[in-house]
Amino acid sequence: MENIKGKVVAITGASSGMGKSIAIALANQGAKVVLGARRTERLQQLAEEINHNGGEASFSTIDVTNKADLAQLVTTALQQYGKLDVMVNNAGISQLSRIDELDIEGWEQMIDINLKGVLYGMAAAIPVFKRQQAGHIINIISTAGLKITPMMGVYAGTKNAIRTISEAFRQESDGKVRITGISPGYVNTDFANQIKNEEMRTAIQQGMQEMAIDPISIANAVLYAISQPEDVEVGEIVIRPSKQN
Repeated sequence: MENIKGKVVAITGASSGMGKSIAIALANQGAKVVLGARRTERLQQLAEEINHNGGEASFSTIDVTNKADLAQLVTTALQQYGKLDVMVNNAGISQLSRIDELDIEGWEQMIDINLKGVLYGMAAAIPVFKRQQAGHIINIISTAGLKITPMMGVYAGTKNAIRTISEAFRQESDGKVRITGISPGYVNTDFANQIKNEEMRTAIQQGMQEMAIDPISIANAVLYAISQPEDVEVGEIVIRPSKQN
């Protein structure tokens, strides 16, 4: 974990769930974390908690659907710490329903956050990484898409798009800018609360109660990817409950 100490890491969706766990775990290993999310109060509380416990944290209130906000998150890192080593694109949302139910609003929401939000994060970080001749992008994807199931078509589509984009970038990069995709299964977060479809919300919440793993497991995967030597790139990690099909 010595490779993590002193690194500057920006994290989207950092105010709760996996993003919060990733931030705390990184700070505990000596990284300087730059927290991004929409909920300012929660960001401030988390930053104060990390700083109080001997870590280093700053934050920027952002909406990942706004590319200027992602640029501001990176700018915050540069202004506070003089560099950016890692961009963790964690923010995501799911609206699960049959395709013929035509939840177009839900589709657009997932495309804007899960797909465009990640691209905006990459676009904000890549110029900095190129100047530095070093950097690491970590995209939090999903096990959705690895196994195609009804009701998850568009959600899985946005996640598979990021899976494809991440692999394409890996091949395009000369190795100085690394990229890792991490695909979680059921994780114990409030992720299901935003699902509008009551049947699917109940099903996902039940799955979480039966088998969901602690978000620290995802944070540990992030730590593993970041801690590798500069000549090692962890391409993709799939991490799910052992009981999940």
